[in-house]
Amino acid sequence: MRANLFGVGIDALGMEETVAHVAGLVGSNRPAWVMTLNPEYLYQCRFDPRLLDLARRADLVTADGEGIVWACRVAGCPVPERVTGIDLMLKLLEKASSAGWSVYFFGAAPGVAAAAAEKARQEYPGLKIAGSRHGYFQEHEESRIAREIKETAPDLLFVALGAPKQEMWIDEYLGEIDAGVAIGVGGSFDVLAGKVARAPHWIRRLRLEWLTRLLRQPSRWRRQMVLPLFVWAVIKEYKLGKK
Repeated sequence: MRANLFGVGIDALGMEETVAHVAGLVGSNRPAWVMTLNPEYLYQCRFDPRLLDLARRADLVTADGEGIVWACRVAGCPVPERVTGIDLMLKLLEKASSAGWSVYFFGAAPGVAAAAAEKARQEYPGLKIAGSRHGYFQEHEESRIAREIKETAPDLLFVALGAPKQEMWIDEYLGEIDAGVAIGVGGSFDVLAGKVARAPHWIRRLRLEWLTRLLRQPSRWRRQMVLPLFVWAVIKEYKLGKK
């Protein structure tokens, strides 16, 4: 079952169901793409046809953030819970360690992907690390990077280039690298590597993690300004529009 917001289908799955679905994609022996959709990306889809097209082509789209969960509820197509990039990545690392999947970490600043891979190896015994590579590169290097990743044949490819760059990269190279499942995870490597502290669990439970990130990184205020615009767009489309 899929919810629909502004023309984008969002899979109405909880975390455990999402992990099970990804396991099915890994076992299908064909390249697949999971998009963790946040309000900022979805809002930009309303003005950028290319971003909208990318979201529509993903094999699985999760509700990354409480804003998407709220919007689905307002639109009359509720989803069970938020499934964020960082939480999904951690759950899939746990699954990969028990299922014998290999994992590749691609993106973030130099040294961060390697540190995240090493941390994952320590946290999840038996995890197979296919490789890691930072996300600082020139456009002419992209094909070579794709070939390097292909040689490792990962079951899971985590791409941390930030949205929408990571989505564009996956769309461009997924078929070429022939990985199992590729997932855009934003800044998740920094958290896993211990470079950025995540909000305490009680703050996440209160759904205020976004506020913690803003207080720690005031430069994010421009991105956060999209949120009230997103809220108004949802109300106008799905509340006022019905009247």
